[in-house]
Amino acid sequence: MKIYNKYIAAIVLSLVLASCKAPMATVIKDEVKTNIPQNFNQEDQQDANNNSGTTPWRQFFTDPNLVSLIETALKNNQELLITLQEIEIAKSGVLAKKGKLSPTVSAGIGAGLKKAGRYTSEGAGDATTEIEPGREMPDPLGNFEGGLMANWEIDIWKKLRTEKESAVAHYLSTVEGKNFVLSNLIEEVADNYYELLALDNQLEIIQQYIKLQQKALEISKIQKEAAAATELAVKKFEAELAKSKAAEYTIRQQITEKENQINALLGRYPQPIVRTKENFMSTIPPTVYTGIPSQLLANRPDIKQAELELKASKLDVEAARKEFYPSLEISATLGLEAFKPSYLVKMPESIAYNLVGELAGPLINKSAIKANFQTADAKQIQALYEYDKTILNAYLDVANLMSKIKNIDQYYQLKSQETKALDQSIDIANQLFRNSRADYLEVLLNQRDALDAKMELIEAKQKQLSTVVDIYKSLGGGWK
Repeated sequence: MKIYNKYIAAIVLSLVLASCKAPMATVIKDEVKTNIPQNFNQEDQQDANNNSGTTPWRQFFTDPNLVSLIETALKNNQELLITLQEIEIAKSGVLAKKGKLSPTVSAGIGAGLKKAGRYTSEGAGDATTEIEPGREMPDPLGNFEGGLMANWEIDIWKKLRTEKESAVAHYLSTVEGKNFVLSNLIEEVADNYYELLALDNQLEIIQQYIKLQQKALEISKIQKEAAAATELAVKKFEAELAKSKAAEYTIRQQITEKENQINALLGRYPQPIVRTKENFMSTIPPTVYTGIPSQLLANRPDIKQAELELKASKLDVEAARKEFYPSLEISATLGLEAFKPSYLVKMPESIAYNLVGELAGPLINKSAIKANFQTADAKQIQALYEYDKTILNAYLDVANLMSKIKNIDQYYQLKSQETKALDQSIDIANQLFRNSRADYLEVLLNQRDALDAKMELIEAKQKQLSTVVDIYKSLGGGWK
């Protein structure tokens, strides 16, 4: 007995020593997170208490038509619905890992028939055995059984708990992924809505320009009859009018496509988009407060998602490392067993049970386990780089957009001045043309310049509003 115990102790010791050779995970310092700047711009010292990214989207957007579109998108958008199913999948993964911590118990019944060879130890033993006095063992021998079976892996190294923690971290990352989809969806609906309003205003401008061209054409025809202008002037105005009408249909097509693009985001078939275009050019973008860069770590869902994926990958490495350790499994069965169904009720003779404990660990040919560990370790490093890239891109997004807001505001002011000056020049050129003191080319060039300036002014207003939406999303706004 002492020798037997020594053998068991030697086996256990060898398993433990083998597990001590488990490799260590790679450790890389996260310098991107550590060295994040104090401010987005050294010239701009923002108050940490003022951060537009924490403003709920219903307070940030004041246009009731836009709010209604966003609400519809949040209910019907297919990409968002797909993301919600990813959350359910991740939740099931947590339940699966949690289930491994508890014993598995199953019930079963079975029946069989067996005949052993007469000249075998089993056959010879059955032939000389009497079940009851005067009754020999049946040949062939039936077997009927039923009972409970249990199996349980004892989590002595907390490997299963680590796997469950990894599954929880992955589940939480999918929740943050859903929040990021929400933020992107709201940004996309708002950007397309402002682009649609810009197209509406451009259509109105081109229609006004067409009326202006029609009047200029009529004047050129009158002047031709009076020998104050030539056929060339008439043809030039006719060509300009045709060009403007063609541009009108181009804008109408863009409006249709933009409406359908918004409808696709809303998860519905094509239908008119309710909107009010009259106040577009007078809309004043809300003031955006950026707070400090470190707040991005808590506000942006994509950063939190990357952080949770990094945590899950580290836990995966830890679980893969524990595969080198020996595992302890306990299995047990309890039930009734007999070679004849009527004997199953004879107890305690028909009662059968079994209890086995097994401690096993890898000793040689651990290449598969090593490969799994190396894969998990590489994924951990990859997740860290992905996390750092997300932080860096988020910082650059905000810095670029803050600069863009300032520059687009200046651009818009100058374009407004240009538009006013060209409107005045059109009136002057038309007056001079009527009095035969200006050439038709001067009129055409002034009208074209004015049209281009007004179109660019509308685009500037659209960019002004869209940039504010983009920086709101970049600060982590939109999902709350």
